[in-house]
Amino acid sequence: MLLGNKIRSLRDKQGILQRQVAAYLEIDTPMFSKIERGDRRAKRSQVIQMATYFKVDEKEMLTLWLADKVLDALEDEDELKLTAIETAKSKLMDVNH
Repeated sequence: MLLGNKIRSLRDKQGILQRQVAAYLEIDTPMFSKIERGDRRAKRSQVIQMATYFKVDEKEMLTLWLADKVLDALEDEDELKLTAIETAKSKLMDVNH
């Protein structure tokens, strides 16, 4: 929902309608609405297109998209999710050094 909230905020600030963004992405308005609400995940290419459309940092948008994927994967793992995140972070740090 992080990406969806960001998209909604950008749309509201710029006075853009859902149907305008949907047309730019070449998808129907209900599908875009689902992306914005977090009911459907945008494709990576669509996230890049939206960054261009809204004239915002592509890396920021992709980071929110990836964070949503991680949060979705851990949604029902209340007991283990923080340990899993720390383990993954540790592994990523090993790879980057």
